[in-house]
Amino acid sequence: MAATPSNMLALGTKAPFFELPNPSHSNEIQSLEELKGEKGTLVIFMCNHCPFVLHVIDKLAELYEDYQDKGIEFIAINANDVEKYPDDSPEKMIAFQMDKKFDFPYLFDESQAVAKAYQAACTPDFFFFDEKLDLIYRGQMDDSRPGNQKEVTGEDLIIAFENLLAGEPQEEQQRPSIGCGIKWKS
Repeated sequence: MAATPSNMLALGTKAPFFELPNPSHSNEIQSLEELKGEKGTLVIFMCNHCPFVLHVIDKLAELYEDYQDKGIEFIAINANDVEKYPDDSPEKMIAFQMDKKFDFPYLFDESQAVAKAYQAACTPDFFFFDEKLDLIYRGQMDDSRPGNQKEVTGEDLIIAFENLLAGEPQEEQQRPSIGCGIKWKS
């Protein structure tokens, strides 16, 4: 399991627009514009089989339950090459979402164009935008990684969410997420 850090897209970057199919909703095309949160939007690049994603998915579902009513929306995107990694296929995305019981949209970026636009590098890779869709946080969810014995708390994301909701500036030091590299098509 090779650990790949996120690229740390420049703060202030506008969220790249996308329209992608949602396998759990009969492949209905959903856009950033229609899914974004009233106060903030967390875009998560993830997949079904990555041990780093499996390590945090339950806490991510819990955070969504805590923050969606406060105007923060989560949007997950799977951009992995499903020909080489069939465990990440749209059909398996539906099963994964049902099994892990998370309610936020989980979209499929078959062309990988959206992942490239966000400069996503790993799963999970987190990008948090304010109500104007300006990037205010990117990086790790917390210090926990598979095998490091640290509790999955979601602390770094919680701080970013709470700072946004309180109208406070974001932390200056933002540490990269670490995960499996996105499985790019050759």
